[in-house]
Amino acid sequence: MALFLKPLIIFLHDSCLAFLSLLNHGASFDEDADGVPNRLQAFINGVRISIETTWGRQLRSVFIVPLFKCLVASCLIISLLVFIEGVYMNLVVLYVKLFKRKPEKVYKWEPMQEDAELGHESYPMVLVQIPMYNEKEVLKLSIGAACRLTWPLNRLIVQVLDDSTDETIKELVNKECAKWENKGVNIKCERRDNRNGYKAGALKQGMKYNYVKLCNYVAIFDADFQPEPDYLHRSVPFLVHNPTVALVQARWRFMNANKCLMTRIQEMSLNYHFMAEQESGSTRHAFFSFNGTAGVWRMSAMVEAGGWNDRTTVEDMDLAVRAGLLGWKFVFLDDLMVKSELPSKFKAFRFQQHRWSCGPANLFRKMIMEIIRNKRVTLWKKLYLIYSFFFLRKILVHFFTFFFYCIVLPTSVFFPEVNIPAWSTFYIPSLITLFIVIATPRSFYLVIFWVLFENVMSMHRTKGTFIGILEGGRVNEWVVTEKLGDALKTKLLPQIGKPRNGCFQSINSKEIMMGIYIMCCACYGFFFGDTILYLYLFMQAVAFLVSGVGFVGT
Repeated sequence: MALFLKPLIIFLHDSCLAFLSLLNHGASFDEDADGVPNRLQAFINGVRISIETTWGRQLRSVFIVPLFKCLVASCLIISLLVFIEGVYMNLVVLYVKLFKRKPEKVYKWEPMQEDAELGHESYPMVLVQIPMYNEKEVLKLSIGAACRLTWPLNRLIVQVLDDSTDETIKELVNKECAKWENKGVNIKCERRDNRNGYKAGALKQGMKYNYVKLCNYVAIFDADFQPEPDYLHRSVPFLVHNPTVALVQARWRFMNANKCLMTRIQEMSLNYHFMAEQESGSTRHAFFSFNGTAGVWRMSAMVEAGGWNDRTTVEDMDLAVRAGLLGWKFVFLDDLMVKSELPSKFKAFRFQQHRWSCGPANLFRKMIMEIIRNKRVTLWKKLYLIYSFFFLRKILVHFFTFFFYCIVLPTSVFFPEVNIPAWSTFYIPSLITLFIVIATPRSFYLVIFWVLFENVMSMHRTKGTFIGILEGGRVNEWVVTEKLGDALKTKLLPQIGKPRNGCFQSINSKEIMMGIYIMCCACYGFFFGDTILYLYLFMQAVAFLVSGVGFVGT
């Protein structure tokens, strides 16, 4: 304590003496040739020198600089961990590609065929669930795609779980269901008198009907997803012929990826998610997170795992982890794609990312002890779940991206004595970015925009992760991602939206404040720094400011 009080006392003592000197001589300032008061200048310089040579300099050297060095060292360690994880996942993917380890070669797969005597009765009963909430723009797409699935009509039940509150939309859903029912499709429209549990509550309620008990498998599609007609024929055989497989997950294909720059960037991130995280998890551990849609579950596995639970906003991941802890296996089909839509409005994307970062962190808090105590899976799989699946990918990477690239690096311009090695600021980030770009080669030229925008979004992901871990006030906030029916459009080009009401409606204060701070750091680095870091800082500041004034998305 004395170490910190001493420079403070010296600073106060010198400041008081300087102030008294000003009071005594304040009326008789002598001027030099340039007209600058000598004694006032001496007083100012005296205080400045006093600050630098006593309290300020000692506080900086004893406390601030060592603390900043610790922050930098921590970020460097995390950077290596993230890099190693990325290399590991991409090596697994490379192994799959080189040795052609497709799921059809790892698991038994045979096409479904009619029995000579039983006919279509040899096919398993499949339930297709479509949860929706006021989905006026896409309801016809999703219901129509589900009803067009090439599966024997007497072995298929389409269940529309409509939580809509708009009476007009309810009527549209009823008409669409009646249209397909008249065509011979066994379609049910189920509604609740509340929205408890949101999507998880609707899916849980949908499983309680008597006709559901006749089904062996359940396929789930969100309202903006459109499976190809042969979807069930390509996915269900994995479940039929492999009794230890609980889930078959398809990949998403984005119909509105060309809508704007923001959707192109989302496409890059999600393509990497499927190529690296889902593919490597399926190959190495037979486990990955259910994406909440475009997947087929074994009904008995869901029941054994406890069914849907609305304790978090990631009910899909919750169910997958519980089923994985029981020893069930998951299969990811990279070549089976389902059409979907990306959020093209920045506000909708922010809400989605909040949910996708807050939910996993909150689930980790609630399930870590359950994972540790589990006795049905190997120690290796427990370590994978705790360290790689949850801690590194769902928590640590968000903190690292925001604090290192948006706080530590900009602030480093004020600490030239702290050396941040080039491998952490250029080489490793470049390799990680290269891994991601490989998943979407056509967007290689957008890589700089991807880096800058991902850093902007890391602020919201970090905030969501904090709320999830601490169970803050917005931990269970669920805002349905707005769908615009972009898949209906054939010309996927940026369009001029409706004029905004009010000039401040689209202002995002958090992005503005971060942009101003990084811009100040960039200016300081430009005038006083001895590196070219200011170039990155200027670009990152502009990215925050552009996002702050709402010039992102449609």
